[in-house]
Amino acid sequence: MNANLFGIKGLSLIISSVMLFFVFGCASAPKEFDAKITGPQLIVEPDTITLGVANLLKKPIIFKGKGFKPGDSVFVSLLGVEKGGQKMDIALADAEVDQAGGFVAGVPTLSKITELLRADMGSNAKMENIVIVSKPPIPAGTYTARAVSMESNLKAETPFCIKGPSVGDSIKDWLGGLAGKIVKK
Repeated sequence: MNANLFGIKGLSLIISSVMLFFVFGCASAPKEFDAKITGPQLIVEPDTITLGVANLLKKPIIFKGKGFKPGDSVFVSLLGVEKGGQKMDIALADAEVDQAGGFVAGVPTLSKITELLRADMGSNAKMENIVIVSKPPIPAGTYTARAVSMESNLKAETPFCIKGPSVGDSIKDWLGGLAGKIVKK
């Protein structure tokens, strides 16, 4: 009996180790600016997202830039997104450029819901915010994110990969539906 129990514990340890490797070993390293470039630069963290509702709403998407004119305003857009049969740019974030020429722009929840998920916000009977999904999200693919400053018209671009919902995302969204936080129509 003890030998069989040890075998199960050993197998559990191996499976746990493999799972931890997949979770932590496959994560990409934090993005850094290229020291060789003197002009405007843009990076995004994470550089890949999935379109699961629950996962996307909890995950911060941060655009960082440097090499812009201090005191300027910067707007970050996703280029070439198919919407209504046409390709168009969608606004995701904005920020003020600091005195060092850098900025940090987080994508707000409303932009994630309306632009990336193409969903709506509403309220449930408890007056809690809910996400109402009635259309498919933007198509999966690798897009270009562009930061443009308003006064100086400086520009910088970075790739931004958007993937469809994973199996884990689907499970989280199903649980969100059971909790009344995600409504699919």
